[in-house]
Amino acid sequence: MLFDVTADAYGRFMGRYSEPLADQLVAMAGLRATDRVLDVGCGPGALTARLVAVAGTGRVTAIDPSSSFVAAVAARLPGVDVREASAEALPFPDHGFDATLAQLVVHFMSDPVAGLREMARVTRPGGPVVASVWDHGGGRGPSSPFWRGVADVHPGARDESDPPGSREGHLRQLFEDAGLDDLDETVLTVTVPYESFEEWWEPYTFGVGPAGAYVDRLDEADRQRVRDACAAQLPTAPFEVTASAWTVRGRA
Repeated sequence: MLFDVTADAYGRFMGRYSEPLADQLVAMAGLRATDRVLDVGCGPGALTARLVAVAGTGRVTAIDPSSSFVAAVAARLPGVDVREASAEALPFPDHGFDATLAQLVVHFMSDPVAGLREMARVTRPGGPVVASVWDHGGGRGPSSPFWRGVADVHPGARDESDPPGSREGHLRQLFEDAGLDDLDETVLTVTVPYESFEEWWEPYTFGVGPAGAYVDRLDEADRQRVRDACAAQLPTAPFEVTASAWTVRGRA
């Protein structure tokens, strides 16, 4: 899936979750300051910025299929080698990186096994390959309250519970199918505060990802019904939303 939205729209929608998640993902990878690191599906750069903080601008490379995100990362992090490319066809030679990471990307790959296999290919033998996907299947993703609200209004509507890696054990299975070894699976959790319901709801109207696309398709009356149903799913403001991601670290 391409995200044809601005970096600011994505940041307000998912950045509040992906930035603290990135800190945990970097820690799980066990990166060293001398490592050459690749960020696969970098988006507007939440994880890329964390990698730069550890390894420095000259040792971090990032790719994303969205030209707007590539431009945003290039502007945000001058000196980072950022390219427009897909995970399934990484434009790098074998074993060129010490570590390769993909945050909240595997479930959007057209072929997740091929994407993970490519990540392993470009990583030195024994180097960490790490990926995370929100636990949409277990109802613990950032947008889970939204989809519960949608289900109240439109029972049977397609949500985000089926994409690859988004249910228990499936991300690990994808790693195994891609031929990665020494797998370590865990759950990473973040909590994001909101001062008002409107602060939570407005980013869903920006057209970001499956949830934003769903809202875009609604007429005004249906959009209001979904908004009201979502409000019923959440505590009285101010409130917090906790989200968890399946995370696997393997070795190339």
